[in-house]
Amino acid sequence: MSSGRARRGPLPPVYFLAALLVAIGLHRWLPIVTILPAPWNQFGMLPLVLGLGAVLVSATAFHKAGTAIKPFEDSSVLVTHGFYRYTRNPMYLGMLLTLGGIAMLLGSLSPFFTLPPLAYILTRRFIVREEAMLEARFGDEYRRFRERVRRWL
Repeated sequence: MSSGRARRGPLPPVYFLAALLVAIGLHRWLPIVTILPAPWNQFGMLPLVLGLGAVLVSATAFHKAGTAIKPFEDSSVLVTHGFYRYTRNPMYLGMLLTLGGIAMLLGSLSPFFTLPPLAYILTRRFIVREEAMLEARFGDEYRRFRERVRRWL
């Protein structure tokens, strides 16, 4: 496994922020149709808060375990508790939930178009490579974790 230098380009939060800006822009300039009018759009607070919570709680678990949080840096511990009991990627899932919650709050259809590209980028650019690194580093321990916990949900 190599250090973070093997990775080039933006980190996941940059992709999230770009998707968020695109979602807001689409809502403002190309809303297509309102699918969640007020007050129903307020249900977007649920995935937004859950998503932010998943990111913060999972990042804290990494910090407490003393392992790297940045993609492609050497992991010293395989974190398998907390949200990691339900998904192998709670921080990435949290980003998608947060973006989905914001799309719901905006209420129009077009912001939802940013979710599939963000999921694709996170999977291809980060998750697949991170999983290979974790398997190389932790071997059977990671393989057992992968067998019992789904990638997303």
